[in-house]
Amino acid sequence: MSLLKSTFSIAKAAAAVTVLSTISLSVNAADITLRGASLFDENHAYTKTLREFEKLIGEGYDGDVEFEMHLNGELGDESDFVTFLQQGVAIDYAIMAPSNMAVFAPAIPLMDMPFLFRDLDHWNAVLSSDVLKPLEDELLEKADIKVIGYAGGGTRNLASANAIANMDELEGHKMRVMGAPIQAKIFSAISAAPSAIAYNEVYNAIQTGVIAGFENEAASIQNLKFYEVAPNITLTKHAITVRPLTMSGKTFRKLPEDLQAVVLEAGAKAGAIGREIESREDGEKLKEMADAGHITVTEFEGREKLLELVVPVQDEFAADLGATELLESIRSM
Repeated sequence: MSLLKSTFSIAKAAAAVTVLSTISLSVNAADITLRGASLFDENHAYTKTLREFEKLIGEGYDGDVEFEMHLNGELGDESDFVTFLQQGVAIDYAIMAPSNMAVFAPAIPLMDMPFLFRDLDHWNAVLSSDVLKPLEDELLEKADIKVIGYAGGGTRNLASANAIANMDELEGHKMRVMGAPIQAKIFSAISAAPSAIAYNEVYNAIQTGVIAGFENEAASIQNLKFYEVAPNITLTKHAITVRPLTMSGKTFRKLPEDLQAVVLEAGAKAGAIGREIESREDGEKLKEMADAGHITVTEFEGREKLLELVVPVQDEFAADLGATELLESIRSM
């Protein structure tokens, strides 16, 4: 896979930038290279958000910054990104699902818990506030990964080889979920049979019958052509994605103070832009796939039953983490 580069520079620099396994900073901080990574190509909302982040830094920082972007999962999947960010090697910033960071910060998947948000307005209100700061603090303390903004906005539904329209058809459904335990507990509570497998193994796992489906938003289903093996989309609308825009804490601390301030401002602005992009494109992409005959879309009969079944699991999860007050704060917004 090719390495794509984009460069935004305000001050012309004569010196070349050498990229090592860590961020390259010269003694006078004139030359800085930051490296990003995305599982997707330039057309995906996550990559567009990262490009906005780069652009905003280039516009806001009175110095020379270069950017390298690794696309299409060139550096692995999001679990690899988490490790790289935690160690401060290979990449410096990325957008990731909270559940993939649970190995370091067990409470962080709370922000990505299925059936957490009532609707887009509720979701946007939470992400525009500081209500999630306790989770951000835990991630920084335990994983040395800093949240600098929030992207996301895709509505996640079930994608399966065979149609699933009601509770009877959902029962025992073998499906892939993300690695955080709360994901498996939620889908077990609604009678499915979840298992955590690597994202890059999903296509083959459905094709070979290891699982019968998974859950995701429209952009990823379209981008990675999952509709070829899972053409049935069931509108459970169980999650609106929260995708933190993150930076390695080790990288952030090495930046000049004025650049740190620009990074934080650019992260918040880029995240807001990314949320608008993905929430708008989500419905468009679902319609595109349906119009092309790639998917069949089915409403889930009795969705209110799903909402009822998951509440005790959500409450127990929050209680175990000492986050009952946080969960109530999110629900009450």
